[in-house]
Amino acid sequence: MKNTLRAVLAISTAAAGMTFAGAAFADTMKIGISQNNVGVDSYQTTYEKAFISAADANADVETVVLDAGGDVARQIAQIEDLIQQEVDAIIIWPTNGEAVIPAVRKASKAGIPVIVTNSNIAEQGFDFVKSFSGPDNITQGARSAEIMCDKFKDMGIADKAKIVQISGQPGYTTAIERAQGFEERLPEVCPNVTLVETQPGDWNREKSQKVMEAFLVKYDDIDGVYAGDDNMGVGALNAAKASGRDGIIFVGATNFSVGYEAMERGEYWGSIYQSPVDDAEAALQTAVDVLAGKEVPFLNYFDTPKITQDNMSNYSKPVF
Repeated sequence: MKNTLRAVLAISTAAAGMTFAGAAFADTMKIGISQNNVGVDSYQTTYEKAFISAADANADVETVVLDAGGDVARQIAQIEDLIQQEVDAIIIWPTNGEAVIPAVRKASKAGIPVIVTNSNIAEQGFDFVKSFSGPDNITQGARSAEIMCDKFKDMGIADKAKIVQISGQPGYTTAIERAQGFEERLPEVCPNVTLVETQPGDWNREKSQKVMEAFLVKYDDIDGVYAGDDNMGVGALNAAKASGRDGIIFVGATNFSVGYEAMERGEYWGSIYQSPVDDAEAALQTAVDVLAGKEVPFLNYFDTPKITQDNMSNYSKPVF
């Protein structure tokens, strides 16, 4: 049913959104972007650099690059400012999938196409968005569950394993969807594995380490940790190493360089391979295509494959 709903939304919204796209722009396309929080992790920092580089390489594009610093009110003000500047398109990396909807609606009513990047807004705002460009976070969570389950089966503990989850920033769509994908898929592939508790790590390694320290005090038996990204996963790994708790399987949902290095050391089992450069370039190209009048799918995903210690030699180390 979920996939059917997505297909219907993709078709209906793409058709409705074509009203934004006219003939190809004769002049420079002015594209504004409001990002989530560039300073919070290396993925977002790398994304911004790649976005600026891609825009600089396109002579037909002028950009206004803004960062909300994780502040919803600031992001809403930035979108309103971009509307006042009469930009041709707005790209938004939402700080909160629901709170930004009124501002996105305002842009839509002003005739400015909105492209959501990396983390989608809540479904009730889909009518005001031309396209989402980024990873399929639900699929990422599901693939992480499969990585975890396959490892438990290899270890012979799939019938009794207990795990904890460290999720991302509360209210943030990526965090919600990665947790959802994991929690829905895990009982399908490993019905006897128990998820004992979930706590947010807010995409922060130090906070995630403290969350894991609390888990280790609370639970004598932890066989696995699922983290919304490797930054948080490595924070949890550091807590386990400091406490001398061996044998825990760590799985993330976006492979960072620190996760890749931990995999090389044999301390961290697997993750999902996602490039911030691909992410940034896809968002900009989606906006350019919309303004050029091209038909763009509503859910414009790029692939994010599984990476584990077994196949990591097929992937280059992430730059973030």
